[in-house]
Amino acid sequence: MTIEQLTINTIRVLSAEAIERAKSGHPGLPLGAAPMAYTLWSKEMNHNPRNPKWINRDRFILSAGHGSMLLYSLLHLFGYGLTIEDIKNFRQLDSKTPGHPEYGDTIGVESTTGPLGQGIANGVGMAMAEAHMAAYFNRPGHEIVDHYTYILSGDGCLMEGISYEAASLAGHLGLGKLIVLYDSNSITIEGGTDLAFTEDVLKRFEALGWETYEVEDGNDIQRIQETIKKAKENLSKPSLIKITTEIGYGSPKQGKSSAHGEPLGEENLKALKEYLEWEEKDEFTVPDKVKEYMAILAEEGEQKEKNWQNRIEEYKKEYPKLWKELERWNSLKLPMDYLDSEEFWSFEKGISTREASGILINRLTKKLPNLIGGSADLAPSNKTYMNEREVFLANNYKGSNIHFGVREHAMGGILNGIALHGGLKVYGGTFLIFSDYMKPSMRLAGLMNIPVTYVLTHDSIGVGEDGPTHQPIEQLAMLRATPNMTVFRPADAKETAAGWYLALTNEGPTALALTRQGLPLLDETSKEALKGGYILKEDANFDIILMATGSEVHLITEAAKVLSQKGVGTRVVSIPSWKIFEKQSEEYKEKILPSNGAKRLAVEAGSSIGWHRYVGHDGKIISIDDFGASAPGDQLFKRFGFTVDNVVSKALKLIDR
Repeated sequence: MTIEQLTINTIRVLSAEAIERAKSGHPGLPLGAAPMAYTLWSKEMNHNPRNPKWINRDRFILSAGHGSMLLYSLLHLFGYGLTIEDIKNFRQLDSKTPGHPEYGDTIGVESTTGPLGQGIANGVGMAMAEAHMAAYFNRPGHEIVDHYTYILSGDGCLMEGISYEAASLAGHLGLGKLIVLYDSNSITIEGGTDLAFTEDVLKRFEALGWETYEVEDGNDIQRIQETIKKAKENLSKPSLIKITTEIGYGSPKQGKSSAHGEPLGEENLKALKEYLEWEEKDEFTVPDKVKEYMAILAEEGEQKEKNWQNRIEEYKKEYPKLWKELERWNSLKLPMDYLDSEEFWSFEKGISTREASGILINRLTKKLPNLIGGSADLAPSNKTYMNEREVFLANNYKGSNIHFGVREHAMGGILNGIALHGGLKVYGGTFLIFSDYMKPSMRLAGLMNIPVTYVLTHDSIGVGEDGPTHQPIEQLAMLRATPNMTVFRPADAKETAAGWYLALTNEGPTALALTRQGLPLLDETSKEALKGGYILKEDANFDIILMATGSEVHLITEAAKVLSQKGVGTRVVSIPSWKIFEKQSEEYKEKILPSNGAKRLAVEAGSSIGWHRYVGHDGKIISIDDFGASAPGDQLFKRFGFTVDNVVSKALKLIDR
């Protein structure tokens, strides 16, 4: 048996043993796809296990994340620091080998995958980031940003709509350094793929502008390598390599749907080892020959980075300013002096918060060269276009304005990929209502806690005539319920600046909920919005606290004036971000919302869910817990009770006046 075959079998056995010990997992993919993964990692992929964060490494994404033991076996064998004990603890509490690959939990995992198709969109984003940075920094003879993005995908990934959206954009953009290895084993949980999936995948990808290849024997590592080499040579199109495999290869479950998502069983594991001519008697044993061989491959990976470092030294000498800028990009250093400057926070008049966001984006383009982003075909409405920047196109990767097309879900996954790649500050825009289409990707951004900014405009019934289909009701509650997601709904332009300040400085994702309609510039708003909630104005002795977010802050401010005329003392509180407010000290929160017996009234043109934490049992909420209607926005605000008269009336009733 050759050392290569022994290594492939080691991947298979380690994977099967770990799944058997855990009594759960997915052995089918690791057993079938081990040869293609080994071939890629050992022969064609540039990576250095001794420096997993090497910035010019090739990226590998296991989009079919259920096959996680394949990736963990590779990381262990190649010397990424994943130990045999980690392998034994597969799927156990607090292990480095969770059921699906988790970014941040395991060194070498480039993205959290599991929801099928997400990895494909992430890979498109990474390839776009590489192309953009290469266009910006590379010079003739000095290609210092020069790496590929590889994705291992299954049938299920290609059935998901997000993969079609992402692949369509990738083909349009001609992302030649993006290569998908398609593990075609024709099996799903319910049976053969022909139950629901009979299209010609290669023809579909050809129509999308991809170069397609086919390897009919998934065990033919020579053919697999030759095909990967061909794909790497074609820099004008992304590549899909269909590799036909047998799910559960070598076990009695080979070719059966039962191999997909359950352990082989002790007898079947024994039969697998016999079929593979496995000679090791003890479980979780890596043959000495394989250890020695993998050490050599790890050294080769280290040498690849050393060769790149040598090229870097020449680049530093010839382009010292560019090198310093590349270092700044990779550090994601922010222009804090500008973010704290008067210019960043100053606006001359009241405008919609979407317009304020657009102004801020264009201010930032002058100070933040690694800002990149765009919209799902709504840039004129979202105000997300950078006026002094070019468009990211197949013939101009240096552009920073991305046209995602009407592909919200893929946009979400691509934004994650750009953020994960490193070096870039990324944002994406759509209407708040269409965050529904992006929710799975936004959730993963929260799970990975990565800095993606979502510009979500048309944030209420103020959308008006477009009607209930375009009027968000429950979306704010949904986003607020997403762990690690900072939701910020500003009251005016100054608070919008606070939202962008937080978005740029947050570790995790930020959703900016912005108005279509114009709003006055309030005298009382300030940088205090960075605390998530603060007092705008108050009477010396107040009987009631009025609180709101976004466009409704102006409403409660006007209502407070009327109440004061009626002899009712008020405190007006803006709470643009619940999450940020909750991070403040208990003393600060008590200062803003004291438990002194004052009644509380919250106003927000969206779902009431969540507001009870602030108004308490005795408080009231003016909200919308039904769908909107089609009419001009001002009429809708009257219809649903968002008027000064109604706020005053509810406040008076609340204090028994």
